[in-house]
Amino acid sequence: MKPTISIPQHWGYPRFALEQRTKDGIILGLQYYPNGTELAEQFGGGWRYAMMRHKKSDEISYLQENQIQPLSPQELFTQIRAEIDFYQLLKRLR
Repeated sequence: MKPTISIPQHWGYPRFALEQRTKDGIILGLQYYPNGTELAEQFGGGWRYAMMRHKKSDEISYLQENQIQPLSPQELFTQIRAEIDFYQLLKRLR
């Protein structure tokens, strides 16, 4: 059974999904800062995303939706193909 996330109707829907690959890294989490709150005043209202720039890094950055650049279909295909090739090579070496 997949977990379900409910988003209140008065919030905008997030543009990006958990684990989505972007030019800025992989999305690990997201938070919503409603307008009129202290956090929204400090960081900007709307969705903020926790991003891991590199798989081998423990550094997390937090970006707003307008700061994130999606991958083109070709860039996404290239990334996934490179990972598949890497793991197939590892399997052959074992």
